[in-house]
Amino acid sequence: MKLPKFISNNLALKITSVNAVVITIRLIVSIFIQRLLAITVGEAGIANIGQMRNLLAMLSSTSTLGTFSGVVKYVAEFKENHSELSKLFSTATVFLFVGSLLSSAVLFFGANFLSLYVFNSNEFFYVFQLLAIIVPFIAFGRLINGIISGLSDYKKYAKIELISYLLVTATLVFGLYVYDLKGVLIAIALAPVIQLIVLGFIFGKTLKKYVRFNTIKYNLSYKNQLLAFTLMSFVSAFLINFIELDIRTVVEDEININEAGYWTAITFISKNYMVFATGLFTLYVLPKFSSIHTKSEFTKEVLHIYKSILPIFGLGMILVYVLRHYIIQIIYPDFTGMEPLFKWQLLGDFIRLAALVLTYQFLAKRMVKSFVITELISLALFYGLSKFFIQSHGTEGVVIAHFVRYIIYLIIVAIVVWMYFNKQDKSKINA
Repeated sequence: MKLPKFISNNLALKITSVNAVVITIRLIVSIFIQRLLAITVGEAGIANIGQMRNLLAMLSSTSTLGTFSGVVKYVAEFKENHSELSKLFSTATVFLFVGSLLSSAVLFFGANFLSLYVFNSNEFFYVFQLLAIIVPFIAFGRLINGIISGLSDYKKYAKIELISYLLVTATLVFGLYVYDLKGVLIAIALAPVIQLIVLGFIFGKTLKKYVRFNTIKYNLSYKNQLLAFTLMSFVSAFLINFIELDIRTVVEDEININEAGYWTAITFISKNYMVFATGLFTLYVLPKFSSIHTKSEFTKEVLHIYKSILPIFGLGMILVYVLRHYIIQIIYPDFTGMEPLFKWQLLGDFIRLAALVLTYQFLAKRMVKSFVITELISLALFYGLSKFFIQSHGTEGVVIAHFVRYIIYLIIVAIVVWMYFNKQDKSKINA
C-alpha cells in the first residue's frame, strides 16, 4: 500500500504515518492490558507498576551513562565515516561498561533499602537483584536503539517497537496470571532482555555494516563529547523519573495510595501518545537539527514541524478529552477519581510538545549549559508547584503543576534558542 503523495514527500509526516500504525496497535493492546491490571491489582498495584516503570527509565540512563542522544547525533553525522564510528562506539562501549557495573552494584547490594524506598516495603528486594543482572541488556539495547535513531531507520524502528511491545505484553499477562503483581513487576524487569533479542533479529545485519566489532577497543576519543550528553541525560532521564517516583510517594503519604494510582493511570495514558512524539523526535528532529546551522533554516524547520505535526497531536488530545468518560469506563473501571486530571494533563502535554521541538536544538548542538539549566528549572518548577498545589487541590494539583511548568518552560526555551542564534549571527558578522 502506497502512502499519499503529500505524505511520501514529507519525511516528518512519513515517519509519523508509519509510527501511527504501531501506536494504534499498541494503544488497542494497551487498553486491554491496563483494564486487566486495573481490575486485577487495583489502584495500589497501578501505583507500584508506575514506580517500577520509572525505575527502569532511570536505569536506561545510568546503565549507559546517558550516551543515547550522543550516539544518535554522531551516528547521524558520521554514518558514512567508519573510522569515526569506530572511535564513537569504542568510547560508548567504555561508558556502557562503567555505567552497567555501577548500576548493577547499587541495585544488588542496595536491594533491601531500594525496595523500602520505592515500594514502602522490603518484600520486593528480589526485583532489584533481578534488575542488577539485567542492567547490561538495558545498556546494550539502548546503544543499538541510538544507532537506529541516528540512521533515521524509521521502518525498522517501528517494526522493533511493535514486536517488542507485543512480546513484553504477553510476558506481562503470563506473569500476572501466575504470580499476580509480583509476576507483573518481574515481567517489566525482563522487558529489556526481550527487546534486545528482537533488536538482534531485526537489526542485526544492518548493525554489522556500521559497527565493526573487531575494531572496538579501549578508546576514549569521544569522551568529552559523550560526557556532555551524560550530564544532559542525568537531568532529563534520571531526575525526571526520580521526581515522578518521589511525587507518587508524596501523594501516597499525604492523601492515599488510591490517589497515587489515579495519577499513575493518567500518566500511563499520556505516555502512550507521547511515545508517538518521542519516536518522531529521535528519528527526525534530532538528526535534522544536527545538520542545520542558520537561524533562517532552523525557523523554517520548526514552523514546518509545528504546521504539519502539532495539529495532529492537538486533534488527538481533544478527542481523548471528549471521550474521557468512556476511556475511564473501558480502561480503568472504578477509577472515577482520575476524571478531573484529564484537562490539565492534556493541556500540559500539548505545550510540552511545542517546547520539546525547540529543546532538541540543545541536543543537536550539544548546548549542555542551556539544556541543563532549563531542565533543572523545569524539574524544580514541577516538584515545587506539585507540592504547593497538592495542599489546595489534592492529586489534581500535580497535573495543574504539570501545565503551569510547561508554559514557563516553553517561554524560557524559546528565549534561550533565540539568544543562541543571535549570538551565532553576531559572531559571523564580526568574523
